[in-house]
Amino acid sequence: MLVLSAGRQDVAVFCGRRGAMARVVLEAAEEPLVTRLSQQAAYVWDRGLLRVTAPLGAGGLIGVRVEGGDTDRPLLILLADDATSLRLWPYDTPAGSLVVYGPKLLRTAEVRGSTLHLTGDTVEATDLEVWGPRGVEGLTWNGRPVPARVTGSGSLRAVAPLPGVPEVRLPELGGWRMRTENPESAPGFDDSSWRAADKRSSFSTTAVPEGQPVLFADDYGFHYGDVWYRGTFDDATGVESVSLAYSAGTQGLLMAWLDGVPLGTHRMPVPDAHTLGTGTWQATATFPVRARHVAAAGPHVLSVLVRPMAHDQDGGVRDTHKAARGLTSVTFAGAVPAVRWRLQGAGAPDPVRGPLNNGGLYGERHGWHLPGFADADWERVDLPRTVWRQGVTWYRTTFRLDVDPGVDASIGLTLDDAPDRAWRAQIFLNGWNMGQYVNDVGPQHTFVLPNGILRTRGANTLALAVLSGGDTPSGPGRVRLTLLGSAAGGVTVAPVDSPGR
Repeated sequence: MLVLSAGRQDVAVFCGRRGAMARVVLEAAEEPLVTRLSQQAAYVWDRGLLRVTAPLGAGGLIGVRVEGGDTDRPLLILLADDATSLRLWPYDTPAGSLVVYGPKLLRTAEVRGSTLHLTGDTVEATDLEVWGPRGVEGLTWNGRPVPARVTGSGSLRAVAPLPGVPEVRLPELGGWRMRTENPESAPGFDDSSWRAADKRSSFSTTAVPEGQPVLFADDYGFHYGDVWYRGTFDDATGVESVSLAYSAGTQGLLMAWLDGVPLGTHRMPVPDAHTLGTGTWQATATFPVRARHVAAAGPHVLSVLVRPMAHDQDGGVRDTHKAARGLTSVTFAGAVPAVRWRLQGAGAPDPVRGPLNNGGLYGERHGWHLPGFADADWERVDLPRTVWRQGVTWYRTTFRLDVDPGVDASIGLTLDDAPDRAWRAQIFLNGWNMGQYVNDVGPQHTFVLPNGILRTRGANTLALAVLSGGDTPSGPGRVRLTLLGSAAGGVTVAPVDSPGR
């Protein structure tokens, strides 16, 4: 594993599988002085060869010290199995090289005077042993003195084990408040400030349908997040169905309303071998139009929400990142109404969190995901929850953490529900987008909440923007905090700026 000079001796570490017999052979014309530092070790010198053997894993780190023979400097042989080797840390300092045994992680080592100052992490209580430069007589660990004694191997060994990590207790998530949105689906919604879909040509690699305006979201400055479309037409006489062609990437989603009545939801299928990576892959959702969908008199409004799954990354240099996102064409059966289209995506980029943090949902555009948003008038609800609704529902709660400042805790958010329930959620922590959970697709159920964005000693705001198709029950189901790992030590993580408004 390594060989280096530490103080007045050389150190060589050999590693192997647990349960294997380690065999190390040294050339030595004269019989050397061999000191067994572990009972498991055995040795024999015969005809100029010193053979050292030991079963690995029988007792942690196994040591043998060899002096004399053909060498001017003592050689310390350390034998370790794989698990034990993970607790060995070589480190170079201006005062000389050293080897540290014991902690889960060694971060820094610095010799000041006769004291070696170490920083790092522990998980379980563990021994600390150091083979270091000459003149080192004392140890500190994470700023605290560690009583130690000199051993026969030339090391400094802590008299008592380093402590492990204290228990980290996480609160249950409760106190949820809920509010439905998607007013954009209502026929009376004011879309006069939205972008008019009036372009006739596009820089996209996706073809513009003949006789139709460009509906691609990117051509109107909406490059990420959800996109809303509202098509207004005066006469619905004879309309039997509407077909909505769209491009949204694998598992992208489309849902539609006509005069405020849900038409249905469609999901982008997984591409087959012929369409994968071509950038031309689209799907078409066709919905029948019935009397209940159409108001008695016009004008009529076709509202469409498209949930893209981001752009391609141009694998194979085929310009697939230029493929359209959003609606690509709209056709009717039974009649050909003249439709005037407007669209709206993400609003102004968050000046702190950046443009990729929030998309085009009504709640995102109005700050429902931000920690300072006033939600006192929202309805109180308990989770798990079962609802049947096509559209977007928001859930918000707050929680406090009190993690010991000397503990590096990695915390995640875990969501679970019956796998046949088709709903998905954008996850916001203190206003930052942590990712999208898709309940009936998976496989990811736990999302890391990075320290800094997560206040490990203070209050946090969690918001879920749940998108459901209405054809299955939707959650959220169980939502909980999960401890992904913890260690005593770590480094100071500065709070990430997370303005409330």
